[in-house]
Amino acid sequence: MKNIISATVAAFALLIGTSVFADHDMHHSSKFEGAKANKGSVTHSVENGKNVLTLSDDFEVPNTPAPHWQVVDSKGNTYLLQRLKIKGDKYNKTITLPDYIQDVAKVQVWCAYAEVLLGEAKFENPVQVTSTN
Repeated sequence: MKNIISATVAAFALLIGTSVFADHDMHHSSKFEGAKANKGSVTHSVENGKNVLTLSDDFEVPNTPAPHWQVVDSKGNTYLLQRLKIKGDKYNKTITLPDYIQDVAKVQVWCAYAEVLLGEAKFENPVQVTSTN
């Protein structure tokens, strides 16, 4: 019985340690705020050496003609990335950041058709995006 308890405690400690380690490389933004994009948030993580942004499950894609991912770095440079909406009711919930982006201060939803900001989410501190290549 003592061995079972010890094994259970060890497994639990390993699980908690793994969760803490995995969350170390994750950064969570504020809630999206804007005229059309005002629900959900975005998370930055590193997956297989690539920097990935992921929208939360409660994010709602704005009902506009051409919503896109847009990233703003700490120097104010903006990078218009891929379209949010794809065929049908599907959308690009995740995006892999290109290597030329150095850091991410804000993630915006930008309507490329009307050229207007639909909403944005901010990181408390700019997320340093480092290339592993």
